[in-house]
Amino acid sequence: MAKKKGTAQSGGITCAFCKGKGKDPFGIMSPLSVCQVCTGTGKVTVPTPRATCVFCKGTGVYFDERVTCTVCGGKGSVTVPKGAKKCPACKGTGKAPDGLPCLTCKGKGVV
Repeated sequence: MAKKKGTAQSGGITCAFCKGKGKDPFGIMSPLSVCQVCTGTGKVTVPTPRATCVFCKGTGVYFDERVTCTVCGGKGSVTVPKGAKKCPACKGTGKAPDGLPCLTCKGKGVV
């Protein structure tokens, strides 16, 4: 049986924060600093079933800041429960009215 590309069995998915480069995309500490999310490997593991993080839209970046998304931890994907339904509080956006992660679904957009 062949391994599927981008699954946990094949070593993970591409790190959204550094886009798989393994370097800190913002060069905060130094231009040579490794990515704080994937520790320089360019890959992260997100257990299945998973979905793109709706809070950061899969970028791994918290809004337009230089920090990791608080919902997915910078990975760009989150684990969602099987049979999950759209969050009634945020209507699937993952955001509360104040722009912070929805407290009902913890920013995932599903419950």
